[in-house]
Amino acid sequence: MTQQQPTVEPLSKEMQDCVQACMECHGVCEETMSACLQTGGEAQTRIMRALLDCSDMTRSCADMMMRRSPLANEMCMMCAQACDLCAEACMSMPDDERMTRCAESCRRCSETCRAMAGAPM
Repeated sequence: MTQQQPTVEPLSKEMQDCVQACMECHGVCEETMSACLQTGGEAQTRIMRALLDCSDMTRSCADMMMRRSPLANEMCMMCAQACDLCAEACMSMPDDERMTRCAESCRRCSETCRAMAGAPM
């Protein structure tokens, strides 16, 4: 006797876009953090903390959406907040091209996460 496996619906376009934005932001935060560590003492503690928080939150958020966690909506809202804080921290160094790129990625991710936070998962 064979059991049928439950079918899992594919992620909606909006959810796919949010997962992609989260993963892109995660990568940019990791790259920015690495660059900050290489330059030494120039990176402020506040910026490093924001980068770490944002990197962790975006990856966790994407993971929760992909596994369709019932907590994904709440995680999206928290992720948006972490992205906002990171964007603000990065913009404290507006002349640094890498920081500006990171802030832009964080803002995009925040927008998609806020949209997902209001959408059913």
